[in-house]
Amino acid sequence: MADPIPSTLDEQARDTTGAALQATLVDLVDLSLVAKQAHWNLVGRQFHDVHLHLDELVNLARTYTDEIAERAAAIGVPPDGRAPTVSSNSGIPSFQEGWVKDRDVIKQIFESVDIAARRVRTHIDETAETDLVTQDLMIELAGKLEEARWMWQAQNIGYETDKPAG
Repeated sequence: MADPIPSTLDEQARDTTGAALQATLVDLVDLSLVAKQAHWNLVGRQFHDVHLHLDELVNLARTYTDEIAERAAAIGVPPDGRAPTVSSNSGIPSFQEGWVKDRDVIKQIFESVDIAARRVRTHIDETAETDLVTQDLMIELAGKLEEARWMWQAQNIGYETDKPAG
């Protein structure tokens, strides 16, 4: 099928904006999968709080995954959230398999959210000249990711310098 959804943007603006949206889409899909993997395999004293906090992150990622994908479709760019596309294009670090201690989950999830937030910030700049509507969505998402980043970072304080006794 050719282009069933014509864009309101010129071709160059559509392509630049579409690339920013697609990159964000795969990061958010992967972030939700990483958070669910952590959610299912979490163990430790902080299990309950971290488990619930992971659900909040999954909800955030999934909500904005849909917003980002629908924005792409609205400007005539077909979103691609298929597993092979996400696997080969995401900037989010992979999450280990098996049981993971709460402190390690906190550290790894903080790192993932940090990367996602920083990558969205680059897309804010990329869309400044091509599509202000998309830029506005990226700004909103950056605010939400940076808030999540702060909350995960606050839980991580002290762990990065803890050393085993002895």
